[in-house]
This record gives sequence, structure tokens and C-alpha cells, in this order.
Amino acid sequence: MQPLVDTPNPAFSAAEIESSPLSSARLSNNFVAHTSPRPSLLDQLHQSPTRIPSLIAAMASKFLREYKLVVVGGGGVGKSCLTIQLIQSHFVDEYDPTIEDSYRKQCVIDDEVALLDVLDTAGQEEYSAMREQYMRTGEGFLLVYSITSQQSFEEIKTFQQQILRVKDKDYFPMIVVGNKCDLDGEREVSVEEGKELARSFGCKFIETSAKSRINVENAFYDIVREIRKYNRDITGGASGARANGGPAEKLNVDEGDSDAGCCKCTVM
Repeated sequence: MQPLVDTPNPAFSAAEIESSPLSSARLSNNFVAHTSPRPSLLDQLHQSPTRIPSLIAAMASKFLREYKLVVVGGGGVGKSCLTIQLIQSHFVDEYDPTIEDSYRKQCVIDDEVALLDVLDTAGQEEYSAMREQYMRTGEGFLLVYSITSQQSFEEIKTFQQQILRVKDKDYFPMIVVGNKCDLDGEREVSVEEGKELARSFGCKFIETSAKSRINVENAFYDIVREIRKYNRDITGGASGARANGGPAEKLNVDEGDSDAGCCKCTVM
């Protein structure tokens, strides 16, 4: 019986050996190299305590629910002021017409962490061609008018109709926001008019002041609540027209929240 002898295979050329990364590992180390698994986030926490804040943020981001909110309304109603007040806790005095700005803020709403992706849009008519694009992607809309401008109040009816047309729905999460309630002496739109319009839309109503920071967070947090409710109704197969795209309940007005002349209407 012939002894077993390692003999090179002439069919396996040197060129082929060089072209194979695993082959070079076998020839030099007599074993196949294995790539070590990437350490988990928890392992990284133990190995590098100084990275704890960034790693915790990375872990949290995996569980964060992002909400795409869109602020719409006519020019000069205070959309940018509301958004910047929410994000930066700062009031902008100068009027600088917006084309399109995006902001992000992490917050806790009803004991649930949320990442708000807020799109501040142009109100001027010359940018109307851009509207349908952001209306397609938005999950919830703040319909903003100024209580000092009857014209801006009428304009949000057009925005609401366009949103429903683009979404092809009878109902979609929205909130009617009457801004600049600190200028009550210049009021052209009454609180009752705002409430009545919200009733006709089947949505909430709130008055705000970006300058005085009145109800700013409430406006954005309420639309997140509406998105959550809307999604629950759809995924849970809730009875009534709302699960099929329409409002199922009647609105009741809650006069309990009132601050500096700013009243709030809620859906009960």
C-alpha cells in the first residue's frame, strides 16, 4: 500500500491561488480565516463606557416612531414661527418667506417617544406646484391661518381639499390652527368660526401664539395623537366610516383649555 503523500495538484495554478483570498489564508496558516462577528450594541457598551451616550441614542433610534408632519397655510400666517418655536424655543421677529425647511425633534407624547419630522412649507401661490409632493408623503397636517386675516382663514379650505384629493381619502389626520392669538385686538376670525370649520373637517381646533409660546407644543402633539388614532383605527379594523377613510364620530367642544384668549377644541 502506497503511503499518502501531499502532492500539488498541477491543475491548481499559482495564479488561481493568488486570486483567492481564502486560499492564501489556507496556504500560510493551514486554516480558513473567519471574520469575527460584529459586536452587539450591548457588548460595545461594556467595552467602551465613554461611548454610552451615542450608543444609547443608536439603540433608541431603532425603536423610535417617526412622524412626518407638514405645516401648511397662506403666506405670513406664522408657520415658520410656530415650527421654530417648537424646535428651538425661539421666536423669529423678521418675516422671511419660506420655500421649504425641514426640522427634527425628539419628544415624549403620552409616555411614548416620538421623532417629529416637521416640514415647514411655502404659503405663496407661486410655490403651489410643490404642494402635491409633500402632501403625498405627509402623515399629518397642521392647517394654519392667522386670526388677524380672514383671507388666510379661507385659504386653508383649499389646502384641506387638496390634501384629501392627493391622499384619495375622505378623512386624513389634520388640525386647524388659528395662530397669532396674542393679537386679539386685531382679530378678524372668531373662535367660533375656527371651531365650526374644524367641525366641518372632522378634526381638532386650537388657537396658538408663536410669539407668546401659547399652545405651540399642544398643536404639534395633538396631530401626533390624531395620527396614532388614525393608524389604530385602520390596523384594528375599527367600526364606522373612519376606518374606511371618513370621520366616524361627532365632535364635542371642550372649553376647558383657555389661555390668553386662545381656546382649544378637541375631539372627544
